[in-house]
Amino acid sequence: MPSMDCSTRRLAADEIAEINRTHLVDTPLRPADLLFMFGTREDVALRVDVAARLWREGFFRWSIVSGGVTPGSEQSECTIIKAAMVAAGIPPDLVLEEHRAMNTGENVIFSLPIIDAALGLQNIRSVICLGNTWTARRYPMTLHRHWPEVEKMLLTVDSFAIPRALWHTDVEFRRRVLHEWDKIEPYKASGFIAEWPEA
Repeated sequence: MPSMDCSTRRLAADEIAEINRTHLVDTPLRPADLLFMFGTREDVALRVDVAARLWREGFFRWSIVSGGVTPGSEQSECTIIKAAMVAAGIPPDLVLEEHRAMNTGENVIFSLPIIDAALGLQNIRSVICLGNTWTARRYPMTLHRHWPEVEKMLLTVDSFAIPRALWHTDVEFRRRVLHEWDKIEPYKASGFIAEWPEA
């Protein structure tokens, strides 16, 4: 994995184009059985606003929020995000909870038994992954590694003022995107994630 500081790494135009094309993707959305809300400390209100809009527009029947207690907080990401979702109008009994995960792999691994116990994995045929723009397709790639049978859609959000395709022009946006992009190939080689979308 590159050791160079992501904020100073030189980027060629073709690498920027590849990241825009293959990593920073959203998929067309259609109504799904489940919204998978990946835990975060960034842009919580924005992510919840999007989830509430999706709920109002009928894009999911159930949701799971996954995220443990992070440094500096006494509450899990799940507790904080679910409370905000309920305040935004999503019925609490339709939001499953996972309170232990500390990374994206654990989000999925710890959530699957909870989904299975509550709903039955065989009853879930489609999932919308909702998370941060810079993590992007690593969410469905992680889900695909552990739950290949289900259809995956991806929707990402961020509060940066610049268009997503210009991420490389903002120092912090650039750092976050490259930090995630540099994980893709090593994580695939280690079996942490699986190729998605499949060719």
